[in-house]
Order: sequence, then C-alpha cells, then structure tokens
Amino acid sequence: MHASQDLLVEIGTEELPPTSLARLSGAFTEGLAQGLAAQGLAHGAIESFAAPRRLACLVRDLAERQPDRELVRRGPALAAAFDATGQPTKAALGFARSCGLEVAELGREETGNGTFLVARRTEAGQATTDLIAPLIEQALAALPIPKRMRWADYDVEFVRPVHWVCLVFGSQPVAARVLGIEADNQTRGHRFHHPAALTIAQAGDYAERLRAQGFVEPSFARRRARIAEQVAALAADIDGRAVVSEDLLDEVTALCEWPCALLGRFDEAFLEIPDEVLIETMQKNQKYFPLVDAQGALLPRFIAVANIESRDPERVRAGNERVIRPRFADAAFFWHQDLKRPLADFAEGLERAVFQDRLGTMADKSRRVARLAQRIAEGLGVDAERVARAAALAKCDLMTQMIFEFPSLQGTMGRYYALRAGEDPEVAAAIEEQYRPRHAGDALPASDCGRVLALAERIETLVGIFAIGQRPSGVKDPYALRRAAIGVLRLMIETPLALDLRALLAQAAAGLPEGLDPGSAAVDVYDYILERLPGYYQEQGVGLDSVEAVTALKPGSLADIDQRIRAVEAFRALPEATALAAANKRIRNILRKSAAADLPSGPPRPELFREPAEAALGQRVAALLGRIAPLQAGQDYRGILQTLAELRDDVDAYFEQVMVMADEAELRANRLRQLQQIEGLFLDVADISRLQQ
Repeated sequence: MHASQDLLVEIGTEELPPTSLARLSGAFTEGLAQGLAAQGLAHGAIESFAAPRRLACLVRDLAERQPDRELVRRGPALAAAFDATGQPTKAALGFARSCGLEVAELGREETGNGTFLVARRTEAGQATTDLIAPLIEQALAALPIPKRMRWADYDVEFVRPVHWVCLVFGSQPVAARVLGIEADNQTRGHRFHHPAALTIAQAGDYAERLRAQGFVEPSFARRRARIAEQVAALAADIDGRAVVSEDLLDEVTALCEWPCALLGRFDEAFLEIPDEVLIETMQKNQKYFPLVDAQGALLPRFIAVANIESRDPERVRAGNERVIRPRFADAAFFWHQDLKRPLADFAEGLERAVFQDRLGTMADKSRRVARLAQRIAEGLGVDAERVARAAALAKCDLMTQMIFEFPSLQGTMGRYYALRAGEDPEVAAAIEEQYRPRHAGDALPASDCGRVLALAERIETLVGIFAIGQRPSGVKDPYALRRAAIGVLRLMIETPLALDLRALLAQAAAGLPEGLDPGSAAVDVYDYILERLPGYYQEQGVGLDSVEAVTALKPGSLADIDQRIRAVEAFRALPEATALAAANKRIRNILRKSAAADLPSGPPRPELFREPAEAALGQRVAALLGRIAPLQAGQDYRGILQTLAELRDDVDAYFEQVMVMADEAELRANRLRQLQQIEGLFLDVADISRLQQ
C-alpha cells in the first residue's frame, strides 16, 4: 500500500458565470474523480470548492503513486509452440523475441481452450505528480461549457481567462502546466480585502487559510448557508420574512466571495405597482431579496448582499437604494402608460406580431386557440362565452410596455390589466392561468376557464409546430414543446379532464393554415405526448411496464389512461398477478403464431369443450362476465382486474391439461376462440402480458 497525501487543485479565473458555477463545480469534481479512478489512484473523500473566481477540489488521502501492474501477453498455443521433438517453433521464437525474452523465460497459462505461452512482466506504477496535470486538463475539457473563450496570446480555451493554478500535493507544490499557466502553491484572496497572493503550505489548509486571511469562503455550500442566515436574521429584525427563491440564492452565492447582507428601503409610493413587478425587478435585475410582512404583503424594504465587508456600510446601503429607485420609476411609468388603454385595445398589435412564418401572426394563433378552447368548453360543460373572451384577451398583454420590459410576467400583467378594464374576474384569472403549469411542480389552473385555455394553448402549439416539421430533437426545443406536452398530461390527468385527446388534436389540426399536413401532425403529437408518460409516472414510483401495458392499447383519454395504470399497479400487487401475466404472454404467443386463417371470431362454443379443464375455464369465464359487465360500464378497471384474478387456477389447469393446437380443426378453432376471449377481457384494461414480474 503506497503512502498518501492530500491533493489541492485550484483553477483561478476571472469571474465565472454565476448561474453555472454550481454545475461547473460538480462536473469538475466528478471528472477529476473519474480520472483518478481510471488511473487506479486510490483516494478518500473529495471536497468541492467554488467561488466567483475559482474552482477547486481537495482530494483527501490520494496515493502517491499508482500500484504496480502485472502485464500478461498471450502467445501461441502450446501445441503450436513446440514441435514433436520439443524444440520451439518459429511461432514460439518470434513471440519470445517480440517480448524481449528467451523461450525458456515464457510462462504457461491454462484456459478453457487449451494451454498457451504467456509473457509476464511487472510495470511499475507512475508517480501521482506525473499524472495530475493531464487528469486536470481532461476534467476541465469535459466541463459543460456551451461557449469557450480564448485570451491574450494563449492557444487554450476555457469559460473565462485563467490567472493562476494552485497545485499542492501534501506540502509540496506540483510542477505542472495547466491551461497554459505554470502551477505553483499560491492562491489569491479577496479582490479588495486581500489581493496579494497567499501561500498554501499544506493542501489540507486551503479552505481555512482563505477564510482566515483571504476573506474568501471557498465552500459554495457554506457560503450559501451564511447568506441564508444573514438574510433571515435581517428580515426578523423588522418582523418580516424574506422571499428567497432557491435559484436566486444560488446566483447570489455565486456572485460573492465574502458575503455581507444589508437591509435597504425604497419609497412606499412604489407599492401601488403590482407586487410581481417590484419582486421581479429586485430579484432578476438587482439580485435583491424582497421582504413581506406576516400577512404576505410586500414591504418597502429589501436585502442586498455585498461582496465586501465595508468600513462604511451606510454608503453601501445608500448606493443600493439609489440604484433601485430609477428601475422602480421605469416600472411605474410602464404601469401607468399601459393603463391608459383597456387590455382589449392591445389586440390590434397582435396582427403585426409574427408567431411563426408558416403559422401566421400571434392574432392568427389566438383565433385558433379560441376556436379549440370553445370546443373544449362545450365538451366539459364550461361557460363557452367566458372561455371565448379569455382566449380573445389571452395574448394582449404581450403588446404592453410592461411585458416588453418584463417578459416573464406575461399573463400576470394580463390579469391585472383585465381587472382594471372591468373584465370578469374568472376571465382575468384565466389570462394568467393559461401559462400554468410553468415548470415542474407548479400549480395547475384553479378555474374552469383557466384549465380550458391552458389546455387549448398547449395543444394548438404542439400541433402547429409539429405540422411545420420542427419536432424537438436532442436538446433543441425552442418552442418548449416538451414542457407543453407535460402540461397537457398534468392538466388532463390531475384535474382530471375526461376528454378524448385524439379528437382534440384532430380539431386543432383542422384549424391549421393550408399547405400543412394536419392528419400527420395530430398522430405525431399524440405519440409524442404518450412518450412523456413513462417519465411522468417514474417520478411517482410507477413501474415502466405498467405504463407500457396501458399505452400499448393507445386509449384516447389521458384521464382514462391514468385510471388504467393505477388499476394495473394495484393488480400486480395481487398474488395471482405473476401467473396471469405469464399466461397472457403464452396466450399472446399462441395467437400470434397461429395462421391468420386459423384465427376465428366470436365466443367459444361450450358444446365443443372436451377436456374438463377447458369446460371448467369456460364456466368460470361465463360466471365472471356477468360481474364484469357493470364494472366495464363504470370504467372500474381495478375491479375488473381483481375479478379476472379469479381465473388464475383455471387458466393454470387449462394449460396443464389442454392441447390448444389440436389436430381437429373445429376443436382447435374453438380453443383459440377461448384464448381470444380471455385475452380480450384483460385487454379491456391493459396488455398485462407486458408486465415484468
């Protein structure tokens, strides 16, 4: 066992992209771990560090060198290596010469295919310090960086220019060149608090050295926790609560090396603007944390996080307050300008806004959505007039100044403007709810009108984009069709909406502009949506085969599909499930192998039952049919499968005692009809032959 030391790897750069820092750090650590494993270098835990100007890893107890390896090279078979007199043949001599050995020095190896000559030699493991640089370069090259940059006259590329590389193994700096920079044992402290170099005498001292002298908290997790604690404490000081999104907390963490939170305020007059606008400005533009009171009302306060421990924090606070004022003033201007016209007046702008060249303007799209939404409303018994009005106003806020400045507030501002214009509250709510769910885990629309509009919007988008041949491929999904498909699933399953998806897709396709293939688009979108089901149910712990057992039948209603899948999941927990799934596989194989001419139609004829087992199965099925009929009428799929589970013993006996493919044609046909009947009963719910037990 070789001795071990801690290894520090730090790449010092210009400020890294804040929204990517955590991902880059994780990928760097993983890549380095994979490289060490590939080289057979044993090590302990790997600690990750990430700050605005550095990516670093501390590898604990890394072996000082690779273990020695025995290399074995196989030569000719023994029978071909020596002649009848025991003298080495040309094959043996040539093999020995190529290995730099004499024939007498070669070993023997017994295998299942005979005995072979082998050459064995021991290769000494390389020193870890000789392997570090290429391993680091390999890990850095594999980082998920969409666009790399070059700087100065270097011919290397990275996400940002590299200014230093710190490599320390134990107490020794590692002589290496990484990304064009000669490594040493020096890091850098805070840009302002400690811009001078810091020497790392021991790799394991890295983090504490930076904290104690460099005014840098290198741990992303510790820095994040420190920010969260400071923000919570400041909010509590004024009996408030900070609005802290995980994404914003990550981004602020990635912007600061030495975070110091401070409390600021803004003019209460700005509270007349919708809260969402102020919060969006604070979070997205300024990276501030908004504050609310115990009732959730927005306070005229905010928390900023500075990357400096100022000697005059009041000046820092005043600077942040001064910066936020013009942004809020702009938002107030947009708000008042937009309110000079009712929301409906903005519809004319949609006639000039192109949605997609072949699919027309936003106004064209809105009209298609409105027609589809009215059809959906009629099918659900929802007020069609309200739906029509909501659809007519749904995209009007896209033409407002506020949405031009804050695109993520589309729908939200539409709701505010609709209410100010005196529109029906449910219509106003639907304008915002059409975008729900916006992301995974987001709430579904609460109103009937909102659900209808949200569903129509997504279906129209999917069908239209598929019709022009722009189905998502790889990671490219410019129209967010994957999210739209998941939205359709959630709306129809979780609400639930008892609608025929195929019919809705056909209706949407019928409204497309001329020159497109509506039929193909509707079919392709149906399949695309069903392809999302395995992932949707996997998150809920539902077996993939349960989903496949139902989607193989391609039912029209997603709500119906969900009921069937839940029934299959309950069925497979029964003790009879395994045997019946196997029996269904056997039935499917028998019917598939039978010639088309041998596959009869209609129910089996009891008078042709000859074996006791087939008669018993026939009687059991006949008895169950009366019990199953009302379950089928009520779509009680769970009840159907639980009832069919009673067939297990009779089906097992049938296959033990009955020869299905009898020589007598009439008898064979009747037995095939009996198998078809049993298969059909299960296929009314799912193809359970697909279940893996």
